[in-house]
Amino acid sequence: MTRKIKFIAIVALVLAATSTAFAGDGDSQFAKLEGARVHYKSWGKGKDALVLVHGWGCNLNHWRDQIPDFAKRNRVIALDLPGHGESDKPQQLAYTMDLFANAIDAVMRDAKVERAVVMGHSMGTPVARQFYRKYPQKTLGIVVVDGGLRLFGTKEMREQFQAMVRAPNWKEAGTQMFKQMSGTMAPADQERVVTSFTSTPQYVLVGAMENMNQESLYGPDKINVPVFAILAKSPFWAPDTEEYFRSIAPDFEMQMWEGVSHFLMMEKPKQFNDAVIAFLNKKALLKESTQTTKGE
Repeated sequence: MTRKIKFIAIVALVLAATSTAFAGDGDSQFAKLEGARVHYKSWGKGKDALVLVHGWGCNLNHWRDQIPDFAKRNRVIALDLPGHGESDKPQQLAYTMDLFANAIDAVMRDAKVERAVVMGHSMGTPVARQFYRKYPQKTLGIVVVDGGLRLFGTKEMREQFQAMVRAPNWKEAGTQMFKQMSGTMAPADQERVVTSFTSTPQYVLVGAMENMNQESLYGPDKINVPVFAILAKSPFWAPDTEEYFRSIAPDFEMQMWEGVSHFLMMEKPKQFNDAVIAFLNKKALLKESTQTTKGE
């Protein structure tokens, strides 16, 4: 290899490494909400963005395998919901879906984003729906990631989960639950999920679980923007799930994947990313590229 070729190869490697670091790290910032800081990261520019909302006891790093692909297409923002990740965790806050929806709005305003496609994993789904209820003019679409538009399971089952989280041994019981929910994942990814859960304060987990099980969140009111759902096949999904989702969201598409866990975006990132990008392209959402907005 000649000296010139070696030099070009080294430059290419450095550029690739820099690009990967940018895609992974993002621009870390904090928005303010009710006197507390909400942590988020931003990739790209533009007044429209794909906003990634994690689930109960999780954090924005659960989306790390999505961000590089999504950021090539459009602006991306991932946030730590209040009480989670690097966001503040004041004990006096009520950790409701309303608070979480307002956190999305606070982040968007801080990031100078006017409209968003909101992607919600698990509890992130009722959060995304509550955001749409409160800020319909700011919602371009919703992507549901193994989350529900109606209450999950029976009342007795929900009460058992709530009792588990309130118990003194909540970390041990919750760890076992998350390991069961992520049983098909690689051990390192399972550990990442468990670490996020055990790092979340108990009072946040209790408040969020109690509030996401409020019946008022799952009314028949319509979602009049495009909705795309990717669900992990499970006996917990009722046979009429697609029909029910469509009754709430007339412009609705769904995929039910076999052989994946609740954290399907972490297990099959390429397949997941391709499916979401195909939906965004089909619905002509987030057409503004990361390069079109200047001066921000």
